[in-house]
Amino acid sequence: MSTLRIGVVVGLMLAMGLGFISFMNRGARAAAGANLPAPIVDEARATHSGRESIVLSGGCFWGVQLVFENVRGVISAADGYAGGNGSTADYETVSTGTTGHAESVQVVYDPAKVTLGELLQVFFSVAHDPTELNRQGPDTGSQYRSAIFFSTPDQERIAKAYIAQLEDAKIFHRPIVTQLNPLRGFYRAEDYHQDYAVHNPDSPYIRINDLPKLAALRAQWPALAKH
Repeated sequence: MSTLRIGVVVGLMLAMGLGFISFMNRGARAAAGANLPAPIVDEARATHSGRESIVLSGGCFWGVQLVFENVRGVISAADGYAGGNGSTADYETVSTGTTGHAESVQVVYDPAKVTLGELLQVFFSVAHDPTELNRQGPDTGSQYRSAIFFSTPDQERIAKAYIAQLEDAKIFHRPIVTQLNPLRGFYRAEDYHQDYAVHNPDSPYIRINDLPKLAALRAQWPALAKH
């Protein structure tokens, strides 16, 4: 994500180029998502409603937030930064790619309605491409890396087991590059980033890169999607 992206998308040819790249990436995600297995290792579904959270990074946080806000059992999804220090947790500084931060989304969910394993199914299939190293689609830099920031040993165990399961099943044509890191802190992003896709559905960037992710969620995971 660049500052220019927030304004005007420069030139029709650029938009067409991004659209082609995004189309190809969506095709890879769709093919994988259609065959993505349920996690063998998962948390037991809670018998009573509660609140759990996981921090996920998969490129620009606008699209990741849009996807998870539409997953059944998700209470909230907030854009922010994880992986670096609080002193550098602002958009302009993170955009330099030198802070250790990744654009991230804190997903708060009810474990009686959706499990961590089910959230990871969505994450690895339609929210992003876990085989792209330090980039997603048109966005490049370590701040766009694929990562899971865990806060409990169970979260680490479930995520590690699912990555191994997907690799063993050869779901993707390239290795999964998703990092597993302990959560040191989550820093909420600036207000104008929150629900950016919802407030700007006609933005060329959103139409090309993010709305197709929401469509894929509803098509591939109808039982997990909010209606």
